[in-house]
Amino acid sequence: MFHRVGAAAYKANLDNTWAICNMLGNPERRLRCIHVAGTNGKGSTSHMLAAVLQSAGFKTGLYTSPHLKDFRERIRINGKMIPRKTVTTFVEKHRAGFEKIQPSFFEWTVGLAFDYFAQQQVDIAVIEVGLGGRLDSTNVIDPLVSVITNISFDHKNLLGNTLKKIAGEKAGIIKPGRPVVIGETQPEVKSVFIRKAKEVKTQLTFADQQIELKVQKRIGKKLPVRIVRSAEGFSGTLQSELPGHYQLKNIATVLQTVAELRRQGLSIPAAAVRKGISGVTALTGLQGRWQTLSKNPLTIADTGHNEAGIHEVLHMLKHTPHRRLHIVLGMVGDKDIRNILKLLPQKATYYFCRAGIPRALDAGELQKMGFRAGLRGENCETVKKALKAAQHKAGKGDLVFVGGSTFTVAEVI
Repeated sequence: MFHRVGAAAYKANLDNTWAICNMLGNPERRLRCIHVAGTNGKGSTSHMLAAVLQSAGFKTGLYTSPHLKDFRERIRINGKMIPRKTVTTFVEKHRAGFEKIQPSFFEWTVGLAFDYFAQQQVDIAVIEVGLGGRLDSTNVIDPLVSVITNISFDHKNLLGNTLKKIAGEKAGIIKPGRPVVIGETQPEVKSVFIRKAKEVKTQLTFADQQIELKVQKRIGKKLPVRIVRSAEGFSGTLQSELPGHYQLKNIATVLQTVAELRRQGLSIPAAAVRKGISGVTALTGLQGRWQTLSKNPLTIADTGHNEAGIHEVLHMLKHTPHRRLHIVLGMVGDKDIRNILKLLPQKATYYFCRAGIPRALDAGELQKMGFRAGLRGENCETVKKALKAAQHKAGKGDLVFVGGSTFTVAEVI
């Protein structure tokens, strides 16, 4: 399982996925899909798109990964997780076929999602890429729109050690004649996407060149967003339930994707766009995006775990009023840990820990690496012990932040 083990479980081809789809009667051919890739923001973007489509009255499937608490979070229809019985029946029914194919955990989960969505006759399915794009198991679909949020360094051992190589892998989801939305215009990789779109003769749009958004003064919990400029006819203001300023990029990507879907005849009113963006967590069950866990002491968790994600977290920490900062930090061993540790604030007090999965880095080792990067704190071993220690030591007006890994956040939610 890549989810637990890491690179050892990565399959560098689509053979097993095609075999599973053939065994299931090719359910992916019966689906209208939106395919979403990117280094950061693809989860938030996928959930917001699903929430908008639900709000527009479509029966909407949503496939995402990894899960935080329950495997069934990965496969939802209109926000409801796939029933337990459906999962167990699927495994029992197809076990003999799986034993011949020998698929990975991720490969058969993709097969389950496609099969479930096709059987339930969803109107549309939002499919989030697991890792990369070109060789990801989800890349057997022929989507209405392909979406790539952005490119940053992550999984360098599998996707390449330059941004252009990583972009090349993500660009693998671009299909002939299917429009493509790129969330951010990044000079280093822009040409990779333009070249690929020309190669397969399809239309490509950069969302941030069409849509400009600005944050207005916050009054309540939600992030008020003003549409400053839009080539797509969007106007007015939106209330984002996801409070991070980095969500502006994702919202622009969602708006541009909605414009592409409208061009293909899907009826998505402005009211549905507003409702979906303002109510994404209730509509889809999304968690772990700058999520407030408690108010006394103020405790916030975020799943940002690579360099670009940590930069966004630091921006949010800077704009969240607090006296002292306490950071509960747990990371996985196959990340570029040294570079990430260099970014973290040295004035904070750290509580180093290890999530309960094989990929997680030993808390003592993380503490030593943190010490070399100028970070001071204690080895708390487990995530729960670390959170308890941080909240116990936090004084009035202090902020406790939990992050470094999706798996660390999963254990505190």
